[in-house]
Amino acid sequence: MRNRFTQQLTIGLLPIEETEISTKDKTPIIELLAALLKIYKTPKYSNAIFSILENYLKKGKKNTGRTGMSLWQLFVLSQVRLCENIGYAQLHSYANNHLTLRGLLGVRTENGGFSRIEFGYQNIYDNVSSLNEDLLKEINEVIINFGHNEVFKKKEKEALRLKSDSFVVESNVHFPTDYNLLWDSARKCIDGVYYFTEKYSYIKGWRKLSNWRQELKGLMRELGKASASGGKNKQRRLKVATRKYLKKAKSLTDKLKSALIGFPINNTSDLANLFMIEHFIPLMNKHIDLVERRILQEEKIPHQEKLFSIFETYTEWITKGKLRPNVEFGKKLNITTDQYNLIIDHQIMDNQQDRDIVLELADRILPKYYVDVWSFDKGYWNKDNKRILQTEVPTVVMPKLGKRTKEELEEERSRKFVKFKNIHSSVESNINELEHRGLDRCPDRGYHHYKSYIAAGICAYNLKKIGRKIIELELEKIKEAKLLLVA
Repeated sequence: MRNRFTQQLTIGLLPIEETEISTKDKTPIIELLAALLKIYKTPKYSNAIFSILENYLKKGKKNTGRTGMSLWQLFVLSQVRLCENIGYAQLHSYANNHLTLRGLLGVRTENGGFSRIEFGYQNIYDNVSSLNEDLLKEINEVIINFGHNEVFKKKEKEALRLKSDSFVVESNVHFPTDYNLLWDSARKCIDGVYYFTEKYSYIKGWRKLSNWRQELKGLMRELGKASASGGKNKQRRLKVATRKYLKKAKSLTDKLKSALIGFPINNTSDLANLFMIEHFIPLMNKHIDLVERRILQEEKIPHQEKLFSIFETYTEWITKGKLRPNVEFGKKLNITTDQYNLIIDHQIMDNQQDRDIVLELADRILPKYYVDVWSFDKGYWNKDNKRILQTEVPTVVMPKLGKRTKEELEEERSRKFVKFKNIHSSVESNINELEHRGLDRCPDRGYHHYKSYIAAGICAYNLKKIGRKIIELELEKIKEAKLLLVA
């Protein structure tokens, strides 16, 4: 069963507390490790993090069996992955070769040590991917309290000055068109059939399975070229390519429906592949219908009928009015930062606009923190949002979207309003750094892992900010000590 952290008494193995953080190294991972080391040395916060990890990862499990990766090692590696914006292969290399990181993991040996502990790739993947969004949100609360109280030395009654803004975290999808989503659905059905024909040689009727794949892919590409090209008779060429593609796709769906009855189910793998085929056949039919209506019948397809990925089905088509990129595929993420540039709240927006979530933000944040100033951009404006917030927050900076009255113009031209409106732009640098911490595009599959990935990125960002401040304070101490020696 997992332990919080139990360092084995091995000759040459260095205790975590003796890990040295170089103040000359200004890379993101060193700033992250500085914060993690400080938390580990502060029992109040390390115990809080361990309790959260135990509550989620050990709940309902017997306290027996192999120990596995410790909770501390699991948490540290999850933060390194997002801080460095790396994949599991690079994380595997870091865990086995980065000396400072190995020190914080409790597996670094002195010169002459008799053992070298290494982490396996699959071990890292299985453990790091086990963290979920709710767990990481609770840990982020502990990290914020640690930063406020132990590093930035926030006074108990000091008010926060908040800034809220949103950006898009892309999901790992290709540019969607109805005809290439039809191909995606078809190839997954073909993969499922291939599983059965390879395993059960007595299944007949699929001798030309590879031809189905090649022909469908070729017809999809022909349609794509006809759609992208210009010249005379484009519409006629486009419709001819569409009819050929749809005829082949419809033939495949008919063949699949009649063949499903003959596929045996002897174990869970058989069942999973049968479910996969049954899942993707309706998606094939859906996109056959969409392609036919859009190209052959020249119908304008309503936005709500469209699907932007058959795998990451939560993906939204988002247009934020930017020149580049003009369209993004994923979900909008709202963040709220304070004057210390820590992210105290984040929310994944589900087909929502910025103005739709203001009251939700207030309900979550205001019971926990005293807020003196809260700034937004025009996208959050709504007269009810501003009016309700002003009953709880002394200064609400929310520029009006649209024509202003004389009183509103005077308010927005006031020195205080202009000051905090200018300060609000610093949230863009927070967003830029978040994107460098991995929140530009999520490589993980599934909405559950998408949410966990974002929550881990928020924690890694906050830890890095705190670590940078810790190193700055350490450098100031070194500078003061040198001045005293000179004096």
